[in-house]
Amino acid sequence: MTDFVGRRRELKELREDIARTGLDTLSGRKAKAPRARVLLVAGRPGSGRTALAEAFVREVAEQYPDGVLRTRLTAPGGETLATERAVRGLLEALGQSTPPGAGEDELSSTLRTALDGRRVVILVDDAADPYQVDALLPDTPECLVVVTAEGPLTGIPDVRPCTLGGLDTPSAVEMLVQRIGDIRVTADPRAAESLAEECGGQPAALALVGGWLAAHPKASVADVAKQLHDMPAGVGGPLARGFRLVYESLPQPAQRTLRLLPLAPAGIIDSHTASALAGCSVAAAQSTLDDFAGLGLLRHAPDGLFLLPGCLAPLLQALLEARERPAEVQLARARMLERTVRLLHSCRAMAASDEDEGVGLREKLDGVPRALRFPDRRAAATWLGTRLPALSAAASLAVADGELDTLARRLIAALVRALAEHRGTAGAAPELYGLHRLVLDVAERRGLHREQAAALLNLADLDAETGRTQEALDRYRAALDAGRAANDPYATGRAMESVGGAYQELADWHRASDWFGRALAQALARGERADEARLYGRLGNVHTYAGRYGDALRSWRAAAAGYRRLADVPGQAKALSEMARVQEYAGRPEESLHTCREAVELARRAGDQRLQAALQVRLADTLDRLGDPAAARLHRSAADRLLGDDPAACEIRSGSD
Repeated sequence: MTDFVGRRRELKELREDIARTGLDTLSGRKAKAPRARVLLVAGRPGSGRTALAEAFVREVAEQYPDGVLRTRLTAPGGETLATERAVRGLLEALGQSTPPGAGEDELSSTLRTALDGRRVVILVDDAADPYQVDALLPDTPECLVVVTAEGPLTGIPDVRPCTLGGLDTPSAVEMLVQRIGDIRVTADPRAAESLAEECGGQPAALALVGGWLAAHPKASVADVAKQLHDMPAGVGGPLARGFRLVYESLPQPAQRTLRLLPLAPAGIIDSHTASALAGCSVAAAQSTLDDFAGLGLLRHAPDGLFLLPGCLAPLLQALLEARERPAEVQLARARMLERTVRLLHSCRAMAASDEDEGVGLREKLDGVPRALRFPDRRAAATWLGTRLPALSAAASLAVADGELDTLARRLIAALVRALAEHRGTAGAAPELYGLHRLVLDVAERRGLHREQAAALLNLADLDAETGRTQEALDRYRAALDAGRAANDPYATGRAMESVGGAYQELADWHRASDWFGRALAQALARGERADEARLYGRLGNVHTYAGRYGDALRSWRAAAAGYRRLADVPGQAKALSEMARVQEYAGRPEESLHTCREAVELARRAGDQRLQAALQVRLADTLDRLGDPAAARLHRSAADRLLGDDPAACEIRSGSD
């Protein structure tokens, strides 16, 4: 890795700027809000602004003992990234969970709360506008925010940009020495200075030219300086000339691979991505990527990844559009997405539990080439975690493309399953929310009503779990419409039940019972016995909350009968336990006692000790109210023996809730 060189004046200026108090750039008054200090490093792509920011952060990091957080706000291709995703990334780095579907304001507030009392540095790379940065600013002066951008960010209080030009000549020559050694530079120092001037002191151009010289040890510095000087004026500035020097020296297959790299989502590349894009072997792709990194065309990143420098993306994109036919570009993109789907299938298969290993695992991996298999579950989980930004970007780009909807749907489905297997549905919820929204976009565009209903139901479930009940209700209703349009009884029944659940959460018992009744009528018409029993239970709950004990008892009695027909002994026991509760509420303790004893016997037959113990406690409470404390003590002792040291397990949870 090349060491940072030069910029001593800029580093000193930034250090001094931490303590400087200045003016609000909008009002012309002294800034009043006790927010974090913001330092801005401004410069054109390729000027080394990120390298300077990183070097500065390393210098001051020990003054901020709670660590350094990093985020990027613009993709290498120039697309502005969602601020919401950046905030989520910072919160995850702080170990904070983020509710799925939360908006930017809520996430920003959560971030500021999480940073309260901490001393951290936040490095915000490649900001496009001040509004992006404002959402990330902590409300504490103990934090420092270092931002890189192409120009000034007018609107953020008290920010004076440190604007970068080219490196001074000695620093530029030092950068060349780091790349090629000192022999050729010492042999002709004037040529080295001339070459630095041809590169305009621009670090990205120097990296390219230095990489080319390192790959051609017999070439002289003077010859390269002359080559750059003699290039036609239409080639462009120093960066474009350095890039042309390197690009034209590559063999044809490598040139084509390089031209296709802008298709890599989020500018994140690995050997599989390059292999699929170029249609070559994984080993050949890895060797080519290593060569590109040595030439300064890519940057090494952890976990076998490479990053496409943002300053080169426009040059590569222009080559892609000029040299590659649209059909070939679309084919390369399709190959990349297909490879990603297969990797996700392999990743999901490696999440197998112990009992799934062996023959079951071999069946899951049947048909997956050895090159796409992971050695173990941990390797698969690591791959999923490190590639997740690229995988999410791939899904978004595939949906936005509009011509690869089938592949996009397969990719999203595979990613959803892999995330759920490795992280669990709750742990993956923030990512799943965005993926379900993408599915909804495709389904609406293509008129796929069944998939539209499924996406709306999934999104509504996540809304409901995070307390956005009204939003969930709206989506459940939309899912019902989509399910009806698809003539899908499962989707309509699920949507009607979910609408009822949302009204139950809103304590609108009348509407809740009405919608549960509609769902029950459909289940009865279709003979769906498991759904019938569950829905009778949900109706029983709502009637109980509403104080309609007669209706509640009829519903719970029907639920118990339904579970009995299904031979679901635990379900029957729970339904009877709820009946006993309602009977007690209705002032019928003797009936409650009888029903509860019947439920205890069923729980014993089912081998459900936790349920049996909870029912024993309920029996004890009823006996206390009936004036039989001795019998109550016996049942509590029985519950204690069943549970040991876990009295909290005595809570009964109805399977119909």
